[in-house]
Amino acid sequence: MPILLLADHDNATLSDLTAKALTAASKIGGDVHVLVAGKGAKAAADAAAKLSGVSKVLLAEGDDLANNLAEPLAALIVSLAGTYDTIISAATSVGKNVLPRVAGLLDVAQISEIIEVVSADTFKRPIYAGNAIQTVQVAGAKRIITVRTSSFAPAASQGPLAAVEKISTAALSSSLSAFVKDELSTSDRPELTSAKIIISGGRALGSAEKFEEVILPVADKLGAAVGASRAAVDAGYAPNDWQVGQTGKVVAPELYIACGISGAIQHLAGMKDSKVIVAINKDEEAPIFQVADYGLVAGLFEALPELEKGLR
Repeated sequence: MPILLLADHDNATLSDLTAKALTAASKIGGDVHVLVAGKGAKAAADAAAKLSGVSKVLLAEGDDLANNLAEPLAALIVSLAGTYDTIISAATSVGKNVLPRVAGLLDVAQISEIIEVVSADTFKRPIYAGNAIQTVQVAGAKRIITVRTSSFAPAASQGPLAAVEKISTAALSSSLSAFVKDELSTSDRPELTSAKIIISGGRALGSAEKFEEVILPVADKLGAAVGASRAAVDAGYAPNDWQVGQTGKVVAPELYIACGISGAIQHLAGMKDSKVIVAINKDEEAPIFQVADYGLVAGLFEALPELEKGLR
């Protein structure tokens, strides 16, 4: 039976995370059908059709699907589930919101945030904040899976065009929930989960003003996304959508610069797969230095301005 991949998109554009989840789906084996559910999402469906490994794109459009409400989207997936033995999604806010509902409605277990496909029914996933890797084998006929996309390379977008098939949404209802409004932060910087360079600050910065004074200028020079530890977010120094870690976003950039971050396991769980890790901390005993490729024992308010001056 084919695999159903729930696309992550904003109706206008397809997220890069979908291409990474597609890589995981392709490793399971079988034809991959991509579900693009939204309103005015034809452009996203066309982008999905260009990804290598996609055999069909299902385009579902309707008012109930316009804003990724979990209830109608889960109902749509369940209505399609009889055709598929595997339903998979990137472990984004949408995937984490929708697929557990799908698993509950189908009365099957979900496998969350896989990092490796061993075989068609066996997967590896991190547990205990990434300190152990669990191998899970699925015994049932249905597999509901979310993918930690930082562990997979994106599928190429140079393959032949797959067919785009419109499907009916007449039976959907959003009576259990209603969309009110979006409050989205806007930034000229890269998206945190897809950035190649990230500079993150911790509670040692002391205030939101210090974040702006010493972190943001370096980020602007590097063209980097800005992250933060949970402690910094809880203290009000940085917004929630900057949080990196077990309860924040999981990232794997080419370069991760940790500034004033001690290296608690909860934070390491979100960034330890980064290709190169640089740590700046005045405490030479900080645990972050144990995972860092390069470490600088120095005060942030001296080191970061000097780094910013040295960047072109």
